[in-house]
This record gives sequence, C-alpha cells and structure tokens, in this order.
Amino acid sequence: MVTLLILVALFSLLLAGIPVAFALAGLGLGLLTLGGFSPLMVPQGLLSSADNFVLISVPLFLLMSNVLLKGGVGRDLFAAVQAWVGHWPGGLAIATILSCGIFAAISGSSVATAATIGTVAIPEMTARGYPRRFVLGLLAAGGTLGILIPPSIPMIVYGVITEESIIALFLAGIGPGLLLMGLFILWSVVYASFASDYQPSPRASWRERWQTALRALPTALLAAFVISGIYLGAFTPTEAAAIGFLGALFVVGVVLRTLDWPKLRDAVLEAMTTTVAILLIVAGAKVFGKAITLYRIPQDISLFLSEHISTAGLFVLVVALVLLVMGLFLEALSMMLIMVPVLSGALLGLGIDPVWFGVFFVIMVECALITPPVGLNLYVIQAVGKATMGEVSTGVWPFLAIMLASVVILFFWTDLVLYIPFRM
Repeated sequence: MVTLLILVALFSLLLAGIPVAFALAGLGLGLLTLGGFSPLMVPQGLLSSADNFVLISVPLFLLMSNVLLKGGVGRDLFAAVQAWVGHWPGGLAIATILSCGIFAAISGSSVATAATIGTVAIPEMTARGYPRRFVLGLLAAGGTLGILIPPSIPMIVYGVITEESIIALFLAGIGPGLLLMGLFILWSVVYASFASDYQPSPRASWRERWQTALRALPTALLAAFVISGIYLGAFTPTEAAAIGFLGALFVVGVVLRTLDWPKLRDAVLEAMTTTVAILLIVAGAKVFGKAITLYRIPQDISLFLSEHISTAGLFVLVVALVLLVMGLFLEALSMMLIMVPVLSGALLGLGIDPVWFGVFFVIMVECALITPPVGLNLYVIQAVGKATMGEVSTGVWPFLAIMLASVVILFFWTDLVLYIPFRM
C-alpha cells in the first residue's frame, strides 16, 4: 500500500508539471521527514551523486558532441557516406542510417545525432521523392542509435546506478547497435523499392567519393581512436571523453577550420545546460532512491516479483510493457533513474545478466525517445524538419516496431549482447 501511494504521489507531481529533478528530490525529502529519518541525508545524497569520477565523462562527451556539431562534421559525414552508397536502392536512407551510426559513435547523444544528421538529410531525402513522414520517422529513429552505440550517456548512468563496468556496457551495445542499423537499412531498402515517387540518386564520381571521404576521415579516425582506446583498456571512459573533446577541438579547429569562437561558446553553453539538467536529475534520483530504500520498497518489489514472476521471459515482458507506458509521459533518463534501482535486485534471482538488462533497458528507453507526447527526438525532428507532431509521430511507428522486434531477438540471442564484452 505504501509503495502504491509513493508511486501515485510521484506520478502526480510529474503530471502536474514539476521538473523531474525537483519532484524526485522533494518527494524523497518528504518521505525521509515522514519516516523520522535525518534530513541531512539530502545534502549527503546530493554531494555523493555529483562526487563521482565516472560522471565527469558526461559533460566531456557532451562537449565533444557539441563541438563537432557546431563544426559541421555531420554534413561531412553524410556527404561522404552518400557519395559511396547513395546510388544504391534506397541509398539516401542507407546513407542516413550509416551517418547516424557513425555520429552516434562520436557523440553518445541521441538528440545531437538526430539534430546533426537531420539538418542535412531531410532536404536531400525529400528532394529525391522519399515520403516526408518516412523521412521524419527514419531520422527520429536513427537518432536513437546515439544512446546505444558506445559511447552512451545513459549507459554511463546505468553503470553508476548498478555499479557495473562501463566498458562492458559500452562493448555490449555494439552488437545490438549494428543489428538495429541493419534492420533499419533493410526496411529502408524495402520501403524505397515500393515508394512511387522515389528517385534514385546519381552515382558519384570517384573524385567526389575520395574528396568527401578525405574530409570525413579525421572525424572517423577520432571515433575509432576513442572507441578502440576504451576497448583495449588504454584509458577509462572518463579519460576517453576528455581525449575525445580535445580531439574534437583539434579536428574542427585546426584540421577542418570550421569552428570559431562564437560557435565554441555556443557549444560550451549548450553542453553546460544539458550537463546541469542531467546532474540535477541524478541528484534528485539519489535522494529519492535513498528514501525508498529506507522504506524497503525495492526489497518489497523484488520479493513481489520473485513470488509472482518465476521466469525471466515474463519479467522482461512486464518490464517492457511498464516502460512503454512510462515512456508516454517520462523522458529517458528519468525512467532509468526511477526504475533501475527498483528492478536491479530481482535480476540475479531470475538469472538475468545485469549487462544484458542494461542494453535491453536502453533499447526500451530508445522507444521512449520516439513515442509521443514527450519523445525528445520527435520534438528535435519536428523543429529541424519544420513539421507537425502528427507527421513525425506517424512516421516512427514502423521503426518502433523494428526496435521492439530487436528486443525479442536479443532475448533469444543473448550472445549478441554478451559475446563482445565477455568472450572476446
């Protein structure tokens, strides 16, 4: 009964428009006060949430992605990929997905990926006869690759919550990320084959291919260096983020010379704004998590699940349905910070690997990014494409179905997640 009242109170605050960070922290403080616990736990929780070496990677990765975004590398990546595959059936759609995947491996941000690639891809694809709703849906869904393909900010937060290896989580996202890219590409080729107004792109000359590839090469090398350094253990994710930020400054400031002081200032301010929002939510969730732990709510939920759900498949199905519902009115990071502490205690009893569950959770969070009414990627693509919410929402449904199908594939093929981090 207490658990139900707390959940009702939390969702009431969120539906009333209270910012997530303040709703979590305020409710946590109220619970501590009502339970007779010391309110000093609040500042202690706030300090401990910010005093974390791993979380330093969040602003650094955001700085890296914003510097590259302001430096226009999205245009260079898209032009290079388009020159090589644009003449294939559905070539522009393929180029868009591949560009999203490459930029995702650089930025770790779904919003940055959707905004960067969408700016250049939407006019190109609509000019070639791709239906507008398909284009908008493709970009919204393609942008979600930013939080699955490493480096991934939600995976960093998940690792902090569960105390799992960030490197293992990053590596576990590679296989599912490639699977999603492949499924998106397959659907795009099939769709383009039957689209009545589709116009194939002309084959680019070899000169154009090499010119665009050469311009995109520094950015691709930076992404490869950061990811391979993490994979080989040369540096931690936080060190990788710092190296990536410095590398981004060098690429766009020295090599490409597309970044000036006003753009750098805007990149820093945007990264700072996003970082503060993320850290406030993490701090609020820390206070709320401390309160519900003292009320033994995670333990009670774990006991309830163990008594009523005896199989891993049923547990995953229930969690997926709950996250789909929550995704209608909560943003991605809030879902993770609210649900993971509550659910993590039940994983080992059901034989579910926490790293696998992290990837599954991130994919379900991806679904939240493209489900109305609060899917952030929908608003980004709506703004970039100057579209209505109805156009974007209609276009994402096939891709949402593909993402849910990928969850089923991962459940029956767990090695796609676990092979790279634990068997290579």
